[in-house]
Amino acid sequence: MGRRRHTVLAAAVTVVCAVTLLGAPGTAFARALPDPAPSASPAPSPSPSVTLAPDKDLQDVRAKLDKLYHDAAVATDAYNLAKERAEKQSAEITDLTRKIADEQRKLDGLKDRAGAAARDQYRTGGLPPEVQLMLGNDPQDFFDGAGRVLQGQRATKGLIEETARVQQDLKLYADDAADRWQKLEAGRKAKAAAKKRIKERIKEAEQLEATLEKRQRERLAELERQAADQAQSAWLGTGILDELNGKASAAGKKAVEFATAQLGKPYEWGAEGPATYDCSGLTSQAWSAAGNPVPRTSQQQWKQLKRVDIEDMRPGDLIIYFGDASHVGMYVGDGTIVHAPRPGRTVTLAGAGSMPILGVVRPDAD
Repeated sequence: MGRRRHTVLAAAVTVVCAVTLLGAPGTAFARALPDPAPSASPAPSPSPSVTLAPDKDLQDVRAKLDKLYHDAAVATDAYNLAKERAEKQSAEITDLTRKIADEQRKLDGLKDRAGAAARDQYRTGGLPPEVQLMLGNDPQDFFDGAGRVLQGQRATKGLIEETARVQQDLKLYADDAADRWQKLEAGRKAKAAAKKRIKERIKEAEQLEATLEKRQRERLAELERQAADQAQSAWLGTGILDELNGKASAAGKKAVEFATAQLGKPYEWGAEGPATYDCSGLTSQAWSAAGNPVPRTSQQQWKQLKRVDIEDMRPGDLIIYFGDASHVGMYVGDGTIVHAPRPGRTVTLAGAGSMPILGVVRPDAD
């Protein structure tokens, strides 16, 4: 009997799953499992009641993921802005190049005309006036010729002045083009740096999530939902919905219809549709479809669009989130937004108060 009891006890093994956080932000993370207790018999397979990592550890993972994806969102905004500026600068350089070519052709033509006028001036006005009068058969012809010479001189002076103006314009265009090229090159470097940072942060986040087992990922998602629900409940608890009675404008309705039609489409940084979107790509395209283009990035939307009080918010308005304006969603009514959350997620509906609100802007302000 004692031997049987000893065998049963030896077969009992507790398996503990834990998530171990290693190093500074951005460092790859690994899951560590403790070695099973020594036993003469093989260790049994983990039972369905295996213990998950404590919520505190998963909350640490969630905080780390939030930071990585937030950093990627900030870099995405920088990338989008650099891309937008590069496209604008390229168009301006193309326009300047055309102007330079036109001015150069104009300058060449002026030089030809000035040369012809100078040669004609030399032929008709090379002798002193008194000699021309003495040698002429008809004084009137002389005076007529003298008038033509004077006209020629005036025309030549005008050509010289116009040539100088064209040369000055040509120099200004060339200097402007050179400045645009420098800004374009700086923008390209900024865009490349932002792109690199985005990829690095997303990769680190994906590597961190990959260290979790399925049940841990499910629990992590549950903790995220709980945090969002708590934030939304606290926001609604202020009685804010009692204040939100604004009706969408005609353009606002179109923007909401466009944005909600994208539900389920994947998030992709730098994307403006039609198959994938990032947060500001969704809002900017929605308002463009409504006939009212807005800035491309959430930070520029915050800076350039008219700000309204939250109590005056109406469907179609854009809610800017976080202190650095790194995220944006579109208010659709009933305390809800439509937004493109982050990599690995799709365009979805969420509570308007589920994230820290920086403020509200209105694309079609009167």
